[in-house]
Amino acid sequence: MTKMGLLQRLAVRMTPQLITPTAASPPLPSFTHSLRRNLRSSAAAAMSATNTPVTPLDLIFKEKKSLRAKVKKQLRSMDPNLRSQQDDAIQNIVLDSPWFKSCKRLCAYISCPALREVDTSKILSAILNNSSQDNDAQVRKKLYVPRVEDKNSYMRMLNISRMDDLIANSMDILEPSPFDADGNERENVMFANEPVDLFILPGLAFDKSGRRLGRGGGYYDTFLAKYQELANDRKWKKPLFVALSYSTQILEDGVVPMTPNDVPIDALVLSSGVIPITPAANEII
Repeated sequence: MTKMGLLQRLAVRMTPQLITPTAASPPLPSFTHSLRRNLRSSAAAAMSATNTPVTPLDLIFKEKKSLRAKVKKQLRSMDPNLRSQQDDAIQNIVLDSPWFKSCKRLCAYISCPALREVDTSKILSAILNNSSQDNDAQVRKKLYVPRVEDKNSYMRMLNISRMDDLIANSMDILEPSPFDADGNERENVMFANEPVDLFILPGLAFDKSGRRLGRGGGYYDTFLAKYQELANDRKWKKPLFVALSYSTQILEDGVVPMTPNDVPIDALVLSSGVIPITPAANEII
């Protein structure tokens, strides 16, 4: 696989105590003001050198790139024992939550250790192992997981019923095979007859106002926007967008840059509890 292809694969990767937005773990404020000041200085220098105007969108993209580098460094330095503890706590919170137990159909990401994403293996196993049962008030669930199709932010969410439905791609990231064991094409959530209740989302950084920073590929923002359009056209209730996050990924409000194409989340799940953000999340969580 080409170097560009590997980078694109990485870019896609880019939840029962209730806590208020002010109770989250300490954010990373130290670089916020200097980051923006440096970007403004860089933009002015670039404009002076090239005589080409630097648009606000250019500045946002530069700010995102710089912020990604900062958060990736924080994640690399995270203590492995702390990471493991937070992985277990976050997944237990999700599994014990009424809004998770009651959902019938959901989309969830498959965590990749190399990308230092919050682990979802326990959540996925619980869904698939109990898919034909009704235990502890948890209804039977239909699960869709992501498969990246090209380099143009195109991603599908395909239905799986067991872990064996997943195959490792060239980056050792698990994805659903496009066909099941009988040779039938897997159901694409965009063509399903019933709506999804919940999305469990990854991300690189978040703030408590619902902003999410991905890894730069635009796959999730593109997909979420299209699914929202589908839900509106079919007059379905909007699904709940819930992101899983380590404490070190939570930044000060307003620090995460946003463009018109970025889709905000409804709630955050940290090891310390759930942070509902939108009115829809406050009604359910």
